Amino acid sequence: MELKFDEKGLIPAIVQDCRTGKVLMMAYMNEESLKISLEEGRTCFWSRSRGELWRKGETSGNVQRVISIKTDCDRDALLISVDKEGPACHTGSESCFFNTVSEGAETFSYEGLYELIRGRKERPQQGSYTSYLFEKGLEKILKKIGEESCEVVIAAMKEDKRETVFEIADLAYHILVLMAEEGITPDDIRAELASRHVIDKKVKQETMK
Repeated sequence: MELKFDEKGLIPAIVQDCRTGKVLMMAYMNEESLKISLEEGRTCFWSRSRGELWRKGETSGNVQRVISIKTDCDRDALLISVDKEGPACHTGSESCFFNTVSEGAETFSYEGLYELIRGRKERPQQGSYTSYLFEKGLEKILKKIGEESCEVVIAAMKEDKRETVFEIADLAYHILVLMAEEGITPDDIRAELASRHVIDKKVKQETMK
């Protein structure tokens, strides 16, 4: 299939996680980098700033293995599905798309909250409780998780739905802090749950007494 490269011989390439469908990054390819990507089975792009080819993960180790390459109806853009190793962004973020320009209604996602928490770890802010937790370290974070877990149990035992929701939210937040501290991503948890078939399969067998 003939692709439509621009006047500089480039075509935009949107990279997508094959497991989650999450958009990871956007870069440019020329005919040579596309050929290399097809032959080597890993993404290779053209750096407009450096004027040279660059294989993703060549220095960082964050390789993207090509699963499929598709083009749009106009054949002037590529969609590349990859099996990634490590984050896509040079900042250490899973995706390069984490800065919000505008949103209509207020939205929430665990991934968005996770990125905000990671930001407090990488760029501490005075007066931030999250930055305070990272400053105190793993022991403090684990202590808070223990406290919040107990509060969830107490609220649930009282059959107080509103309080239980409140305490679960606190626990979920501190779990995300732990994940950021340990370098665990939401995608890691999602993949683990998917591999377990938790709805129909017992993960642990309790001993009957």
